[in-house]
Amino acid sequence: MQDLTVHFIPFFAATLIIELAFSFYLKKKKYTTKDTLGSLSMGIGSVFVNMGAKTISFGLYTIIYQYRIFELENVWWMWVILLFADDFTYYIFHRTSHSIRFFWASHVIHHSSTHYNLSTALRQTWTGNLTGGFIFWLWLPLVGFHPAWIILMQGISLVYQYWIHTEFIGRLPRFLEFILNTPSHHRVHHGSDTEYLDRNHAGIFIVWDRMFGTFVNETFRPTYGLTQNINTYNPVKIAFIEWKTIAKDIAGSPSVGAAFMYVFGPPGWSHDGSRKTSKQMREELIKLEK
Repeated sequence: MQDLTVHFIPFFAATLIIELAFSFYLKKKKYTTKDTLGSLSMGIGSVFVNMGAKTISFGLYTIIYQYRIFELENVWWMWVILLFADDFTYYIFHRTSHSIRFFWASHVIHHSSTHYNLSTALRQTWTGNLTGGFIFWLWLPLVGFHPAWIILMQGISLVYQYWIHTEFIGRLPRFLEFILNTPSHHRVHHGSDTEYLDRNHAGIFIVWDRMFGTFVNETFRPTYGLTQNINTYNPVKIAFIEWKTIAKDIAGSPSVGAAFMYVFGPPGWSHDGSRKTSKQMREELIKLEK
């Protein structure tokens, strides 16, 4: 299965160059050479990695599809249902990627840039599918969605999320802001400010965040990046730095339970309290505000 995003590479390149030129024209420091090259390197690497990873996930979807519960026809309403089913699945996956460190180790790559521009959208993981991110979608072929449809819809979702990585688009009309994931909503998601941590996990539709209590409006310009930035532009280090840190934490764990939490607990968890989770940081902020 060829990734849909491959066909959009010319579009990504053209719009990125336009935004870059616009940034220079307006003398706004939205881009830096090292950061942009780091993001592009991660994007190029993910394309090659996903060639194999998508084949593996497609194979598993195909196996499960043989035991499908329903026979779904290739009609327009099926695509509407799949759109929402895929997007809800992405929300669950994305939220989990912020709450379980094993999945965060792959997703953290996307948040590692301290800039927010179209090149940041291309800063994609090399290990997401290889470490089982596709398992969240296994229920779709089981209920009857063809594996090819699922792969295509995943590509559509990823392509949609490209354009929302910009500061040049402010707020859209109110009804669109209420339904869709927009640049304003996604800027919040990339903020390292305590108020913005682990919020707005949407792919295409922001309604899931509104329904499940993870929505926050953009009230001030976010500080982009991580609560503790990695300070490297080396693509190999960017791709594997969190996995390396997990290995160090396991090696220094005082117990099996602590080692387990360093892998499957929330990002920021530590056995001695030397680090903070986003929940702990938010609780501390609330106490200070009181």
